[in-house]
Amino acid sequence: MNQSKKCVMVINHQLPLGLVANAAAILGCTLGKDQGEIVGRIVADGSGTMHRGIVQIPIPILSSTKDGLKELYHTIREQYSEAITLISFNDIAQRSKDYEDYADKMAAASADDLSYLGLCLYGEKKAVNHLTGSLPMLK
Repeated sequence: MNQSKKCVMVINHQLPLGLVANAAAILGCTLGKDQGEIVGRIVADGSGTMHRGIVQIPIPILSSTKDGLKELYHTIREQYSEAITLISFNDIAQRSKDYEDYADKMAAASADDLSYLGLCLYGEKKAVNHLTGSLPMLK
């Protein structure tokens, strides 16, 4: 694995626990699809039972507010788009009944209309640390 890369998730700590878990799961699925190299190989336990690969890097889950997430999103898009891959999960996605509904609602929304439930940052360790180093762990 590339040691110069880092991944963190930042979730709105004001959400109910179920939505926190859902946001992290959705961000993780997209991360695994986009950055497939972070998922390890299938391994066997001592009994010979096979287990699917899991991520080979730590993924800290950090805490922020609704406004903090929006600010972080815009900062990354405006200043760090080359250094960081940004995955977002927003309120429109959370309220959509299916993917087509989500796509239609997103097409009608402006960037200012979106409220972020969570973000996943994957990229240059120095940039990720700079942006998230002061954020607390989600509790």
